[in-house]
Amino acid sequence: MTYTEDRKPQSDEVRGVFDPEITSEFALPDGLAVPKPGGEPETTSEFALPDGLDVPQAPPAEPEGSAFSPPRTYSAAHALAAFTPPTGIPMVTLTKDVPWQDRMRTMLRMPVAERPAPELLHKAEEDEGPAVPRVLDLTLRIGELLLAGGEGAEDVEGAMFAVCRSYGLDRCEPNVTFTLLSISYQPSLVEDPVTASRTVRRRGTDYTRLAAVFQLVDDFSDPETHISLEEAYRRLAEIRRNRHPYPGWVLTCASGLLAGAASVLVGGDLIVFVAAALGAMLGDRLAWLCAGRGLPEFYQFTVAAMPPAGVGIALTLAHVDVKASAVITGGLFALLPGRALVAGVQDGLTGFYITAAARLLEVMYFYVGIVIGVLLMLYVGVQLGAHLNPDVALSNTERPLWQIGASMLLSLNFAVLLQQERSTVLAVTLNGGVAWSVYGAMRYAGELSPVASTAVAAGLVGLFGQLLSRYRFASALPYTTAAIGPLLPGSATYFGLLAIAQNHVDEGLVSLSTAAALAMAIAIGVNLGSEISRMFLRIGSAGKRRAAKRTRGF
Repeated sequence: MTYTEDRKPQSDEVRGVFDPEITSEFALPDGLAVPKPGGEPETTSEFALPDGLDVPQAPPAEPEGSAFSPPRTYSAAHALAAFTPPTGIPMVTLTKDVPWQDRMRTMLRMPVAERPAPELLHKAEEDEGPAVPRVLDLTLRIGELLLAGGEGAEDVEGAMFAVCRSYGLDRCEPNVTFTLLSISYQPSLVEDPVTASRTVRRRGTDYTRLAAVFQLVDDFSDPETHISLEEAYRRLAEIRRNRHPYPGWVLTCASGLLAGAASVLVGGDLIVFVAAALGAMLGDRLAWLCAGRGLPEFYQFTVAAMPPAGVGIALTLAHVDVKASAVITGGLFALLPGRALVAGVQDGLTGFYITAAARLLEVMYFYVGIVIGVLLMLYVGVQLGAHLNPDVALSNTERPLWQIGASMLLSLNFAVLLQQERSTVLAVTLNGGVAWSVYGAMRYAGELSPVASTAVAAGLVGLFGQLLSRYRFASALPYTTAAIGPLLPGSATYFGLLAIAQNHVDEGLVSLSTAAALAMAIAIGVNLGSEISRMFLRIGSAGKRRAAKRTRGF
């Protein structure tokens, strides 16, 4: 009873809050009418429309500024040139009577939106289309063999692009760096892309394997040839397992004959020929021993450069009437990394600057290894009292027939060291003889600068190499790399090292700068000759080189 009486006043108080007779201080007094909105406002804005002006309203389908509605100022009758023409964009077609390298290079150099779609010829056995992961894996394996064999980055991307398009994967983008290969494929604009990559860890010089890979890619690009994925993997496995065409003892003899031929080019006689050959063969065997022990290539080059220099210094200390500088110079010819230099400069000229920087850095390390090996022996020879006069080799007599024969012998042995096919050895030997003939005519008969003479001779090497490669639908490296052997700056490198060993640092740096200029002239000349050969080929459509569209640096 007490609980009920205590709760009753509280209930009355709560009911009193909602009692309409009790007014709040914010409530309107009785009799005050508030006008309803909708009439004429008391203050008008300067942006308000005057009375009587009727403006038609736009349909509320798409708001102005939408991506799916044209601008109000657009007129279909007076369309600007920036819009798609009524007849559509002209289709880009590629000629089929040129090698696949040129067609794929054209595709890679043009914008993605302008690339023509491939013909719908799926070469996979499945009805629903090719197996995308397996095609990408096959493409990466082929690119790995090409990049490890010394092929340029642009040619590797072209080969990868050709393999993908042969199986109907047209929306693919290959990417090549010095040690990494990657490729991305997007089936359509609304599907997720598929990306795969592969790392190149081992590099080797085997142009026979390189030619086999090029033949495989050429078969892929042939529309009349059907190669299944299983058949492609089988052929790729055979290429990987193939044996080198020349055994190890043949390579050692080839390095010796190369050094002997190079010593004849700089004025050596029969004794110099034999001494340079023995030094180079000993250096080659020591390099093979270091390679078997797992030492990096830097130390292999250092060890291989020491025996030729040691043989030349020993002949000087024995007071044998020979040109020791010609012996040392001949030994250097077998070690100079001309292949990596040409590939590095070619990558830089074609826009692959990361790969070019990595290749040129590799060349620099090789040169440093050669410099250390020769400088060690020269320093020991100077301390023992060996009088090495650089003027002895500079005053060589002009012997055109002997030098042309020596240049051809040098190119022949260089081709053997590169493990080229026997069918290409004769062509590259003749190409090397032509290169030295042009150089000798311009340098000695025309009395032009050695850099200009080297550039012109290297340009002819690149031109003939590209023409030969297109005749046989193969890579151009087997026809150009060995042919530039007689043009390598072996004597300039030796004279620079000798001057530094005799404390003539300024003269040594000048001579080494000349050697670097000659090396760059060789690489640029080879690439320029290749580009000139492509100018006479039909590439693109309507006679226009659409592939020449490149960024201009901004």
